[in-house]
Amino acid sequence: MGRNEVKRDALGAIGNTPVVRLQKLVPPGCAEVLVKLELTNPTGSYKDRMALAMIEEAEKRGDLRPGMTVVEYTGGSTGSSLAFVCAVKGYRFRVVSSNAFAVEKRRTMEALGAELELVYEPTGVTTPDLIPRMMARAAELSEPSDCYFTNQIHNADIITGYRKIGLELLQQVQRPIDAYCGCVGTAGTLMGVATELKAAHPAVRIVALEPASTAVISGQPAGSHDVEGIGIGMIPPLLDAGLYDEVRAIEESDARHMARRLAREEGIFAGTSSGMNVAAAVELAKELGEGKTVTTVVVDTGLKYLDSDLFHN
Repeated sequence: MGRNEVKRDALGAIGNTPVVRLQKLVPPGCAEVLVKLELTNPTGSYKDRMALAMIEEAEKRGDLRPGMTVVEYTGGSTGSSLAFVCAVKGYRFRVVSSNAFAVEKRRTMEALGAELELVYEPTGVTTPDLIPRMMARAAELSEPSDCYFTNQIHNADIITGYRKIGLELLQQVQRPIDAYCGCVGTAGTLMGVATELKAAHPAVRIVALEPASTAVISGQPAGSHDVEGIGIGMIPPLLDAGLYDEVRAIEESDARHMARRLAREEGIFAGTSSGMNVAAAVELAKELGEGKTVTTVVVDTGLKYLDSDLFHN
């Protein structure tokens, strides 16, 4: 997979992440659960893939040129990844985030050179109107002609970046994958992975996940939650109903519990959305039974959440 060769720069360290088999969280008599450890990317998140794709696809089109400023709104991981890519490539990066997201992510963005502006949210959690407010402010900042607004929720370039997860899964697993599940934020990961898996295995079951408290894809009203990076309070424009088979709403408490179990029982240190992915994957494994294979993604490192109460029990 090329991970042992000397890379031209730090961007070459993105991708080719390992896949591991869960040993203790899956009961006997269930399908095998394989998880892709995206926390091994340079900033500890799979968002490195989408950040690189958004920048390099814009460069190819001529939309982004040397001397321009990149602008984005983000809960933090996308911002950290864009700050990383912009640092390597030499672009100025202005980012809009909020106090509702992990302080570790905000500090990482600034450490990597981002110019950070916060949209204050009194509740300290993701409310239905928070992301739209952040989007509106980023749009204002990107009005000058020397700015490029990556606008992640509407940017199909992210699917280009995430298709590589699907391709890598096919190369690494080397047998039919019966199900894949993943949380939906921008929907880029689910769409990218589903595109590749369904092309190789048309019968694969693709399951979209969302927090139960804001299950808008399931047809419920938008609500508040504290699972960063997903459940944006609207149906993402990039979400193609033809590429997934069902949607499941997962309780945030179950996701948090699974994130703690992942760390203590499997040694996989990850955040709440990863806990949600694995909780759903184990659920699917119980339903499918022995001889089947379920895959999902551990999206980022738990180091991003040490200031929160996720691991404080």
